[in-house]
Amino acid sequence: MIRLHTRITFSSQTAVPVLLRSRFPDSAIRCLHTSKVVLHDRKPLFEKILIANRGEIALRVMRTARDLGIKTVAVYSEPDANAQHVKMADEAFLIGPAASSESYLCIDKIINVARMTGAQAIHPGYGFLSENAEFADTVKASNIAFIGPSGDAMRSMGSKSESKYIMEDAGVPVVPGYHGENQDVKFLKEQAGNIGYPVLIKAIKGGGGKGMRIVRSPSEFEEMLESSKRESIKSFGDDKVLVEKYLERPRHVEVQVFADKHDNVVHLFERDCSVQRRHQKVIEEAPAPGLTEALRYELGAKAVAAARAVGYENAGTVEFIMDNIDKKFYFMEMNTRLQVEHPVTEMVTNTDLVRWQLEVAAGNPLPMTQDQLRLSGHAFEARVYAENPSNHFLPDTGPLFSVRTPAPSPNIRLETGFIQGDTISVHYDPMISKLVVHGENRNDALRRFRRALEQYQIVGLNTNIGFIKTVAEHPEFIKGEVETGFIQQYEKDLFKEAKAPDPTTLALAANALCLKELEQVKKSLNDPYSPWSTNTDSFRVNNIHHREFSFTTNDHPYKVIISANQAGEHLMDMDIIDATTNESIKQFTGVESHVDKEDGLIVSSIDNKKLKSNVVLHNQDVIVFDEFGRTTFKLPTPTYMLGANEVQGVGSVKTPMPCKISQVLVKSGQMIEKGDTLIVLEAMKMEHVIKAPVAGKIDQILYTVGDLVAENKSLVTFADK
Repeated sequence: MIRLHTRITFSSQTAVPVLLRSRFPDSAIRCLHTSKVVLHDRKPLFEKILIANRGEIALRVMRTARDLGIKTVAVYSEPDANAQHVKMADEAFLIGPAASSESYLCIDKIINVARMTGAQAIHPGYGFLSENAEFADTVKASNIAFIGPSGDAMRSMGSKSESKYIMEDAGVPVVPGYHGENQDVKFLKEQAGNIGYPVLIKAIKGGGGKGMRIVRSPSEFEEMLESSKRESIKSFGDDKVLVEKYLERPRHVEVQVFADKHDNVVHLFERDCSVQRRHQKVIEEAPAPGLTEALRYELGAKAVAAARAVGYENAGTVEFIMDNIDKKFYFMEMNTRLQVEHPVTEMVTNTDLVRWQLEVAAGNPLPMTQDQLRLSGHAFEARVYAENPSNHFLPDTGPLFSVRTPAPSPNIRLETGFIQGDTISVHYDPMISKLVVHGENRNDALRRFRRALEQYQIVGLNTNIGFIKTVAEHPEFIKGEVETGFIQQYEKDLFKEAKAPDPTTLALAANALCLKELEQVKKSLNDPYSPWSTNTDSFRVNNIHHREFSFTTNDHPYKVIISANQAGEHLMDMDIIDATTNESIKQFTGVESHVDKEDGLIVSSIDNKKLKSNVVLHNQDVIVFDEFGRTTFKLPTPTYMLGANEVQGVGSVKTPMPCKISQVLVKSGQMIEKGDTLIVLEAMKMEHVIKAPVAGKIDQILYTVGDLVAENKSLVTFADK
C-alpha cells in the first residue's frame, strides 16, 4: 500500500527548515558554470523528479533541484516517516516497511509513485537501486528519464569479471586473477593457489566492501568463500565471486568521469580513498597526494578510455588500485553512479555534479570541456559513521541526543540526512554525514579539516569523529603517505590507551552539574508547591558550603569537592581527587562559570584563564568537549536503577552491537572448541561472525534466526564445567 505525504510548496527560503539550510549552502555558491552550448540549443530541464533513495544523498539531490526550480518527490519506508528527506521534498510517499526489499528496493512501487506524481525523471542516488540494470531499463521503458547510465553499461561494468575483459580490450591494465564463470569451490581454491596467497575474494556484483574477503592461507579459503557468498547474495542477489591477487601495499585511487549523449567524455581528476576500515572508505581527498602530473594524466586518460569502452553516459567513477611501491595502477571496478565522495571533486573543480547529471539526462552536452576543467586547491571528506572504532568499528544505533556542527561556509560543507533528535536505525547504513573541507593546498585544507572535526560534536551514540581526527593528526597522513592498510599499519598510534583526564576537564564536568542544579532550583522558585519557593534568600552557588561529585572514566574513579569561596558571590573552590588513593591531584580557587545564552556553551574562569566548552549531560554521562578533545564521565548509577543481572551461564557470548540473527550454527548440549563459529549476525547490511572465546559445552541458545537483538545481550551461554 502506498501512502501519500504531501505539503504546500512555499518559496525556497521557507520550504526548507532553517537548520538544514544552514548546513546546505546553495550549490550556486560554488557550482554555477557557463557552457559553450548556445542557450537556445539547450533542452529544458525536468519540471519534477523522483529521488529513489533516502538520507543525505536524497537531500543532496533535492538541494540542487531546488536551486534549479525543479520539484521533488521522495519515497520512504515506515521507519523513515519523519526523516529529513521526507520533510524537504515537495511530495513524499510511503512505499513499505523497514526491509529494503519491500521498500527502497521495490521497483514496481517506485515506478508507480513516479507515474502517479507525473515525475519526468528518477534519480537513484547511491546504494539501493542505483546500479541495478533492471531498474534503469524499467524506468526508461516507462517513458521516464533515468538520471544515470544505461542498463547495458551497468551490466557490463557491474560485473567485475566481464568488466575486466572489457578493460583489457580497451588497453586498461587489470589485476592478475580469475574472473570466469566456474564457481566450483575446489576450482576457485586451485585458482587462488595459482595466483599466490594472499588473495582477495570479491563479489562479482559487489561494492562498498560487501562480499569482500582477504584470504592469507589455503586453510582459510573455504570459510572465507562461504562468508563472501552469503553476504553477496544478501546485498546483491548474486553470490558469484572472483579471485584476485591481493596487493600488500595498495592505494585506492579513483577517477571521476562524466559522459553525455553527444560523445563527449571528460574526467574531473582523481580522488584518493585509501584510508579504509572493513574495505569501506573513511577519508577521501582530492587530488590524490604525491602523484606526478604525468601519472595524473595517464590515470585520467585510462578512465576516459574505460568509459568510452562501454558507451557510458552520465556520472561514473573508475576505481584503480595502485601499487604504492612502483606506482603502477590497475583497473579495479567502475561504479556506475554518483559516488558518496563526489563532494571533494566538486570542491576542487568548482562544479555541481548533480546539476551535470540533470543536464546530461535532459539531453544536453556536458557543461564543461576537458580543457575548461582545472584543479583548484585541495579538499578532504570524512564519512562520519555511528560506530565504535575502539570495538572493531562495529556500528551503533540510537538517537542523536545532541549535535553541534562546524559553521558552513564556501570552504566547509556538511552533507547529512539527520539533525539533532533523529535516530540512526539498525535497518540502514550507519553513516550520519559527510564533512567536506576545502583549502588552498593540502596543508591548508588539512588544518581546516582538523579544526572542523573538533567542532563536530555528537552525543547519544558512538561515532568515529575522534578517530578521524587522530588519523588527520598522524605524521604519515600529514605527509600524504596513505595506503589501504594505513589503519592496520599504524594501529598502535591510532588506538592509544586513554590518558587520565586533565584536572581542568574534571572541573568543567563538576561545573556543569552545579549549573544544572542551579537551573533546576531557579525553576523551582516559580513553583508554589516547591520547598524552594518559601526560601526568601536568593539561591547562590556558594551557598553550597560543601558539595561532592563522583565520576568514573576509563574505569578509574575521581571525586571533585566543591566549596564556597568567600571572596565573591559566584566563586567556587574545587579540589580534584583521585578516588583510588584519595590524594588531591589539583586544587582550583575562585572558579566562576556561567552559560553563554547565545550558543549554550559553558564559559569558565579557571586557573587564570577563560575557557569555553561544550558539556552535555546525557542519562548518567557527563560529556565534556574542551581543548583536550572529548571526555566521557560516568556518574554513579542510582540505586533504584539497579536491577537483576541478565540471564547468564558460567560464561556467555554477547552481541557487540544491535543486530539481527542471521545464522545459528550450534545446538544446546554441543561441545565446541575455541574459535568455532557460533552465530552469524547481520547489522547495517554487513555480516559479523561470532566465534567461541573458549572451548566448552553450549548450555543455552537465547535467540533464534530472524530475532532483532539489542547491544550487549547474551547470545549463548556455556555450561558449568
